[in-house]
Amino acid sequence: MGRLTGRIIDKATGEPVEARVQVIGPNGNFSHPSDALLKVGTGAPFFYSDGAFDLDVGRGKVKIVAERGTEYVPAELIVDSPLQGAVAVELELERWNALGEQGWHPGNTHIHYDEKEQRPDDRLSLDPRVEDLRMTAISILKRWELEYASNKYAPGFLNEFSSTHYYVQCGEENRHNALASHSIGYGHIMLLNIRNVVNPVSRGLLVDAFDPDYPPLSYACDDTHRQGGIVIWCHNGQGMEAPVAAALGKLDAFNLFDPQWMDPEYDIYYRMLNAGFKLPASTGSDWFVSSANRVYADTGRAFEYADWLAALKQGKTFITNGPALRLTVADQEPGAEVYTPAGSALPASATWQSHYPIHRAEIIFNGAVVAAESYPSGSKNGSLTADLSVPSDGWIATRLYSDARDSFAQPIWAHTSPVYVKTGTAAPERAEAARWFDDHIDKSLEWVTKKGKFYTDSQRKEVLDLFKQGQAVYKAMLQEELAQ
Repeated sequence: MGRLTGRIIDKATGEPVEARVQVIGPNGNFSHPSDALLKVGTGAPFFYSDGAFDLDVGRGKVKIVAERGTEYVPAELIVDSPLQGAVAVELELERWNALGEQGWHPGNTHIHYDEKEQRPDDRLSLDPRVEDLRMTAISILKRWELEYASNKYAPGFLNEFSSTHYYVQCGEENRHNALASHSIGYGHIMLLNIRNVVNPVSRGLLVDAFDPDYPPLSYACDDTHRQGGIVIWCHNGQGMEAPVAAALGKLDAFNLFDPQWMDPEYDIYYRMLNAGFKLPASTGSDWFVSSANRVYADTGRAFEYADWLAALKQGKTFITNGPALRLTVADQEPGAEVYTPAGSALPASATWQSHYPIHRAEIIFNGAVVAAESYPSGSKNGSLTADLSVPSDGWIATRLYSDARDSFAQPIWAHTSPVYVKTGTAAPERAEAARWFDDHIDKSLEWVTKKGKFYTDSQRKEVLDLFKQGQAVYKAMLQEELAQ
């Protein structure tokens, strides 16, 4: 057999860089070094490289692809491999965008390694660099007695995996499931910037058949905030306690596309925004880096973790698996508030750049599309502008769609956090959202009363009282509507 050796370099610096690599041999099969870490997730197979690789390949045409994060153009070569001897290749990776120079820095807030991962340290060393992530959060979690590989890490900053350009931390996914071990109950929350384990990590069926459905996740939120940490609701808002935690101010951000597009889509998130809660958009990939999902936070300068975390909490973000998306409303960007009289017009502008073609761009107000443009042939650089008549309080965001898919076989997308509009006139969508969450909490109260498992009556009462406290926020919104 022939021998293929390769180097991957950054075209701008000439230095070797980590990347994921795909080698397709003459027989059409994926080949990789015997000791290589493999990509996890949907789509095309790849192996991880620290900047160099070598492997045996058959005689004939060999295809080599190298990818790094989402800001580099994938490099591709086809070479002829001899029957014997070696062929050397060099793949240059060139940025199509340099968002870091503009103060925008990517992070992945939600990663675990399962019990089958044999080399977690090697993977955690490469993941941030292969994906070009400035902030990477691996997290502990508990499900029965499964020994998840990522549970070896202690909460906090992971110095051995970090560098000037890559901040790696260990957080926690705090969880409750119900009915079945895979059915979300109270919900799942991601806890970052913590220094101690928030106990219990799981409750109920995620521990065993006898563990109580107690304490509620809101207690974990409080513990996290006492540590100076942040709380991100996972999985597109699924979970009985999500509207309760949002109403009581327990949440700092909200993960969408976590780990991919899910059945709730934007429904719950948009309702929470319509209810008047300020919730920055965030995202992650969940099990391993199984997608290109990332949240960009705008610090306005070179990456510093404290700045990045502050920008995330302030809502200066967009989430994406590729495109760079910006929004301005009356010269204000996501996270900001715009004060204007009801009925006035606000200029809004969405701009994007993308390696993959974008086929539709939309600007939305309170969840409804108020400006849109389709691009049948695709748009890699574009803008959408509109003067939006705002009849009431609300929020404005922009989102992108594409028919294209990346190497994870995921559709290309992007979404900004909102700009918040203040007019002094309550939006009709606020009462609609409040009514929906009020009904949702009624069903949750019934579950807690009839199906929840507790050790004491006081445990059940605490959960019921908490849910009723959150429900009271929505009932007050409905009373305000009646009083108008």
